[in-house]
Amino acid sequence: MTKSARPRLRQAWDAGRPAIGAWLSSDAPMNAEALSDLDVDYIAVDLQHGVVDYAGAVRVFQSLQAAEATLVCRVPWNEPGIIGKVLDAGAMGVIVPMVNTADDARRAVAACRYAPDGARSFGPIRARRLFGADYAERANDEIACIPMIETAEALGNLDDILDVPGIDAAYVGPADLSLTLGLPPRSDHADPRFVDALATVRAACEARGIVAGIHAVPGLGSKRLSEGFRMVTVTSDLTALAAGAAADVAAARP
Repeated sequence: MTKSARPRLRQAWDAGRPAIGAWLSSDAPMNAEALSDLDVDYIAVDLQHGVVDYAGAVRVFQSLQAAEATLVCRVPWNEPGIIGKVLDAGAMGVIVPMVNTADDARRAVAACRYAPDGARSFGPIRARRLFGADYAERANDEIACIPMIETAEALGNLDDILDVPGIDAAYVGPADLSLTLGLPPRSDHADPRFVDALATVRAACEARGIVAGIHAVPGLGSKRLSEGFRMVTVTSDLTALAAGAAADVAAARP
């Protein structure tokens, strides 16, 4: 099947509406298939903290081939080799962790873009079969480069990071951000340091026409959307599995 339409994630951003997503931390193809029917704009496969290696990621990508959601991948680190490989395998967005400086951001952008906009090596072995013979002509415009803002250092360099051409969205990692602000690693805090940090990211993104994104947990997504985030991950395979099983067991007990 060749996907010729503009990625759904891009369609959401083009229309000015927020994008809602799901997260995959396991390499079980059936877990991916179970999420593939969700009415979400993107599904992110986690190669950083999940249990997914590259071969497992390709199997998951294949299981998601029929999904309307855009396939996004969080890579283990800001390294051009793995960024290029997940793009060649069919990802249409890359979430890049620990982008703390403008130089980090430039490396991330370069790894996501073919020349003259970047330094990505050509070899879309699977992507061209998925997206058609004109994949290379469309790739720079359609692939989303999404650096993570997840440290106090990144907050201090935020303007310089977001001024790097080619960044489509900035994705807040709230747990790591919390740690570097001296807080427990959670998805939300009432502490002004955390609240102000999120507001700073949103304002800086909005001023530049960049999408502000954030990782959330079930029950927190609506709050993040109401705050103005335009890319919000609201559920994950392992979280949903555990919560659903616990609810079923609780409902069965006298």
